[in-house]
Amino acid sequence: MKGALEGIRVVDLTRVLAGPYATMILGDLGADVIKVEAPGGSDDTRFWGPPFQNGMSAYYAAVNRNKRNITINLKEEKGKETIRRLVKTADVFIHNFKTGTMERLGLGYDELSPINPKLIYCSITGFGETGPYHHLAGYDYIIQAMSGWMSINGTEQSGPLKVGVAVTDIFTGLYAAIAVQAALIAREKTGRGQKIDLSLFDCAISTLVNVASNYFMSGEVPKPLGNDHPNIVPYSTYEASDGLFVVAVGNDRQFQALCELLEDQTIGADERFRTNASRVAHRHELNDRLNKELKKKTRAEWQQLFEQKGIPCGPVYTIHEAFQHPQTLARDMIVNMEHPHVGTLKLVGSPLKFSETAVSYRLSPPLAGEHNDHILT
Repeated sequence: MKGALEGIRVVDLTRVLAGPYATMILGDLGADVIKVEAPGGSDDTRFWGPPFQNGMSAYYAAVNRNKRNITINLKEEKGKETIRRLVKTADVFIHNFKTGTMERLGLGYDELSPINPKLIYCSITGFGETGPYHHLAGYDYIIQAMSGWMSINGTEQSGPLKVGVAVTDIFTGLYAAIAVQAALIAREKTGRGQKIDLSLFDCAISTLVNVASNYFMSGEVPKPLGNDHPNIVPYSTYEASDGLFVVAVGNDRQFQALCELLEDQTIGADERFRTNASRVAHRHELNDRLNKELKKKTRAEWQQLFEQKGIPCGPVYTIHEAFQHPQTLARDMIVNMEHPHVGTLKLVGSPLKFSETAVSYRLSPPLAGEHNDHILT
């Protein structure tokens, strides 16, 4: 089966995570992605390690499959002309240089659009191309701090904490893939391309969702709650006799079903815990009592009982345990790709499952300039 984006060519001048993640998604969907770097390789993640496998970093390998690679010196007119030639045959041009860099190189939207009026031009920056911070570079850690994300992670004792994955880069990569596809659909109607201005900061702000809405509605500044939920109780991690597991009770019916399984029947009869709103008000008292009860059985025992009652729950796994889980394996979320110089690379599979236009794993993460001869000639 052909990929959904087969026939779409993407000229990719991105590096690190947000941009490469977006273009990998487009590549998985069948697009021809041409990753452009400076001679010798200018994607910083090539050098972020250990671990390395035969010279390739794990970080770079994670987000650069299904791409061909050429190396061009953009400081030379010859290199810029090569980009212009590529743009003539491209559907999408995507970069994540600082605001103004592409324009200074003569490769901004206003310069490239006349060459190819159907071009979708996607700019990914730290803070966008307008506003008082438009000139600053963007780094996930800084964006997590400035967007409020860190302020809601951790506990009052730990202080603000970042998320363990560079989530603002991932959010932006996903938004970029969505925006590019939407622009391609719009082009079918109008016959014209357009420019997309995406920023890590905007994307991080947008993904505060219910936390932001809580703040708008109540006027109260959200505080870090650790593993608790601001609007739902019980919805946290609890201790079984053999380790931590999550219980995510979403309504009063599920709470009553949980209480029926507990040895201490007074919990379900307590008026303070009758409704979710009252449970939120008395979260500490309820969680303390639940922890005492849930320590009486193993995670597997509770999971079996909870599943019978329709109560959402799940053990807290390590990364190793998550990748060994039969559900992970059944969903093909681990793929092996062969590289002639690096060997067999184990990568995370795509979560996109199509009945007609399946994703494909055609090209392993390329070396710098690996496809120079093939593309440039």
